[in-house]
Amino acid sequence: MLTVFRLLPPRASRIALFAWLALALAACGTAPAAPSVEAAPIAPPFSTTPSPPPPLTVTPVQPPPVQPPVVLDSQTRSVPDVITALLTYAERVRVLNPADLAAEIVVLGDPGNVPLRQMQLALALMHTHQPADTARALGLVQRVVGHPGPESVQLKPLARLMAERLAEMRKLEESNERQAQQLRESQRRIEQLSDRLEAMRAIERSLNSRPSTAPVPPASTPAPARPATP
Repeated sequence: MLTVFRLLPPRASRIALFAWLALALAACGTAPAAPSVEAAPIAPPFSTTPSPPPPLTVTPVQPPPVQPPVVLDSQTRSVPDVITALLTYAERVRVLNPADLAAEIVVLGDPGNVPLRQMQLALALMHTHQPADTARALGLVQRVVGHPGPESVQLKPLARLMAERLAEMRKLEESNERQAQQLRESQRRIEQLSDRLEAMRAIERSLNSRPSTAPVPPASTPAPARPATP
């Protein structure tokens, strides 16, 4: 390329040199840029030491707020009519004699799954003062407490009160039953001991009443008196 420039006239050689430089610079400006290679992230070295567990945060449990006691006064809302009716019925069955109370229970029959009838039958059963009836009444009021329907909402406070009362009655009845069983067992043992003692006394009397079979020695005769010597 330099040999060609020397063969040209001085002015033409300068022009050709400038043109060649311009073409070379243009080619350099349009050359494609080399693709950039992003460096891959270097993984941290593997560690055999386990990472400590995150700290536990304990949230204190707040106790439920204590409801103030309800004070009954002239401004208190009146008791629902169904509760008044049940209390009136309880007062009526309380004064019935055992025969009439038994007839009342028969008339009530099976209350099914009706909370009001269950409460009514429980009130009648709790006045019989029989352990079986007390247990049945307790089961009835517990069914009212666990009833999911809206018709049992007004009855549940009275049902809970009756359930506590019947549970206490049931405990007393069970205690009385245990004491009565122990008393019967003690009386049975006393009777057995009395029978054995009486049998021993009978044997003793029979031994004392038997005649003696031992031989009686004969009575000795007195020796004759010797005559006196003169």
